[in-house]
Amino acid sequence: MSDFRRLLALFLAGLLYFTDAAYAVWPASVDGQPLPSLSPMLKKATPAVVNISTRTQIQEAEHPLLRDPFFRYFFDIPNQPRRRETSSLGSGVIVDARRGYILTNNHVIDKADEITVTLNDGRHLSAKLIGADPESDIAVIKVEPQSLSELPIADSSQLQVGDFVVAIGNPFGLGQTVTSGIISALGRSGLGIEGYEDFIQTDASINPGNSGGALVNLRGELIGINTAILAPSGGNVGIGFAIPANMATSIMTTLIEHGEVRRGLLGVTVQDLTPDLAQAFGLSQTQGAVITGVQPDSPAAKAKLEPGDIVQAVNDRRVRNSMDVRNAVGLQQIGDKVRIEVLHKGESVVREARIAEPRISREEGKKVHPKLSGTLLGNTEPNERVQGIRVEKIHTASYAYQAGLRPGDLIVMANRQPVRNLKELRAASGGSSELLLNLQRGNGSFFLLLR
Repeated sequence: MSDFRRLLALFLAGLLYFTDAAYAVWPASVDGQPLPSLSPMLKKATPAVVNISTRTQIQEAEHPLLRDPFFRYFFDIPNQPRRRETSSLGSGVIVDARRGYILTNNHVIDKADEITVTLNDGRHLSAKLIGADPESDIAVIKVEPQSLSELPIADSSQLQVGDFVVAIGNPFGLGQTVTSGIISALGRSGLGIEGYEDFIQTDASINPGNSGGALVNLRGELIGINTAILAPSGGNVGIGFAIPANMATSIMTTLIEHGEVRRGLLGVTVQDLTPDLAQAFGLSQTQGAVITGVQPDSPAAKAKLEPGDIVQAVNDRRVRNSMDVRNAVGLQQIGDKVRIEVLHKGESVVREARIAEPRISREEGKKVHPKLSGTLLGNTEPNERVQGIRVEKIHTASYAYQAGLRPGDLIVMANRQPVRNLKELRAASGGSSELLLNLQRGNGSFFLLLR
């Protein structure tokens, strides 16, 4: 029995002994042993958990009449877009004190114009965004490394249900707060909270503002990034979720190196192995994922994966359903090699595939060129007569809309270069502050300059 568990047993024994009203005063020790306390661990851990506040300027959508210059002139309306400022609070964890890197949630800093970090000792530091991944809700920010403390990182694959944990964060903007509990479950997915889910579930109280804070073990090591709660009544009901440290640090490394997560392509579609499907395939197992389709000339096709194969493990980690497969593949980077154990025609075999660069079919315009912020762009289908990039959505308050770009427009040239897909559009517009587009709209075509 560990020292902590021995002290905890003594603590509980003392609690039971002193329940009588005549002995209502807490003892200083039990059988000569001091009562257990998390205070020594927290004194080391809490300086590495920070409060994060953000400020964001939002341009408000205007009524179409307000975009009419004559209407503005007649009613003496200033020719400037209306803006309002929003702010938010959250938490973060210093994981590299030497370089000043802080892990947090993407939703804590999303679209922020200013990020301010408040340390445990009261210092306020300005932070800059290094990279963010909305699909996993992980972001990395950086501050000047001035006498910082960092949290050591544990191997979250070694966690077990029942392990004691402590959540540290900034709930409701109250200031740094500590709550404790246990790990209630591991590998939670399919909740619809994030695109890629492999959550640690805990009953340690996690509330709004705790997002991005630390979930630590009793040694003060980071095991997860607090990210969400299940709150049907609007308050904490003892069901909180944290992103495992292994997953968070893997994404962090990619964000620091590339500024974004470059997820690749395997080329399969899968569905859950249901009891009915298991019976149809003549299987006794009911956990796994059935491959329903394989893209031609994809890594999956080259690895000889076939429809009807039952995925049992990815990189030696057992899979229970299609979500597990999606998570395991989605967390790989372009060029990574994956080992996929499948049941092929009743025989267990291992296939190896190398993740390839995805065929991007849809992307936010701001990732292509700053002047296209507020748009959603998509490649045309291979069978369409004219190849190009279609404006699928556009925000009416965006600069591109005010300049004349509209939903349904087809971009066929950029800066006088023919473009057939998003990759070619990015190459043609890169390094240029202005963007000259040749558009097709209906039966007509014209040039539009975004400057």
